[in-house]
Amino acid sequence: MTKTAGASALSPARRRICVALLVVLGFSLGCSEFAVIGVEQEIADAYGVTLAEAGQLISFFAMTYAFLTPLLTLATGRFKRFHLVVAYSAVFCVANLVQSLAPTFGILLASRVLIGAVSGTFLGVGITFIPELVDPKRTSAMISVVYAAFSVAMVVATSAGKALAALSDWRIIMWAALALALVTCAALITLLPREGATDEPATAGEQVRLLFEPQVMTGIAIFVFGVGSIYVFYGYVTPYLETVLGMSPLAASATLMAYGAGTFASNLLSGWVDSRFGIRALCVTFPMLSVVLLTLWLAGSSQPLGLACVMAISLLMYIASVPCISMFINTAMRKHPKALTLASSLEATAFNIGIAFGTAVGGAIVNDLGLANVGAVGAVFALVALGLVLVTIPLERRSKAEA
Repeated sequence: MTKTAGASALSPARRRICVALLVVLGFSLGCSEFAVIGVEQEIADAYGVTLAEAGQLISFFAMTYAFLTPLLTLATGRFKRFHLVVAYSAVFCVANLVQSLAPTFGILLASRVLIGAVSGTFLGVGITFIPELVDPKRTSAMISVVYAAFSVAMVVATSAGKALAALSDWRIIMWAALALALVTCAALITLLPREGATDEPATAGEQVRLLFEPQVMTGIAIFVFGVGSIYVFYGYVTPYLETVLGMSPLAASATLMAYGAGTFASNLLSGWVDSRFGIRALCVTFPMLSVVLLTLWLAGSSQPLGLACVMAISLLMYIASVPCISMFINTAMRKHPKALTLASSLEATAFNIGIAFGTAVGGAIVNDLGLANVGAVGAVFALVALGLVLVTIPLERRSKAEA
């Protein structure tokens, strides 16, 4: 059997099922990551911790995700992808089980760290199957759908968790995430091809050179401050809606569902923006985001204006993603072809660094200045992201000229 025979031998129907399962994997990973956001207050009350301490369930997850994803990618470059899928599936499901049962806050936090440790690499490895399962013209579109599923899960899990907590028990959302993880992982192990074109071993040295490309370093920094500007607010979105804007739990849940629709549109808009303008489009995106976040701060407890700003944030949330992903992957293809798996995981890595950064700063603001002030700090971070975009554009242009 050749290295590509694993995928090429599959029937068209099985290929479509595998692609669909990879989309579901993105959704499952997102559900497990964001299950706690909608029930932060309930978690804080159940374990006797502060809201800011409950926010550590998000920031610790994100920090682990961000730092271990590239390290695991570099360390496991010599292993076959299918074997990695099996290993990551086992860890992911066990960690979800611990999250669902956690008797103490410390164990819950540990389970979050364990989920974060494998989620990024699991997603990155899964994405490498897509070019072998679909026509080359559809590869980029399908990768975007996987990321869209991940981002939609963020809001579905948040809003569903809030609704279930209001109607029954806050742990139900975690049990649902566990059930989805078990079914998805079992199906992937059963149906994915055992071998493929990207099973060729890659040393850590062959991959890590990608991280030293100037535009890759500034691209990661764009995510840190761009995503951080949003998560200063979004990491505490449920208490913001209920405390600052005075919404009921069910109304907050409905708002988060609408926010989810906005983020799905944001993912689609991100792909369109990248195809038309590339990273230059972010010169408009981040000033708009800064204005919206500043308006959110000025709106105070005004529910109509506050909700308008929240919906605007949802539409702007993911526009930076595809332009930066394209830059990472194109840089790898031009200069470091064995680092494609690492390149495909950098968006998730950088995004979660931004989540950890923004959530940690948001926690400090909640403790010291109050929830109503998160928008002002987010607005400043968006302007920092704009400055980084202005630095990145000539670096990317120079890299293309040198290729």
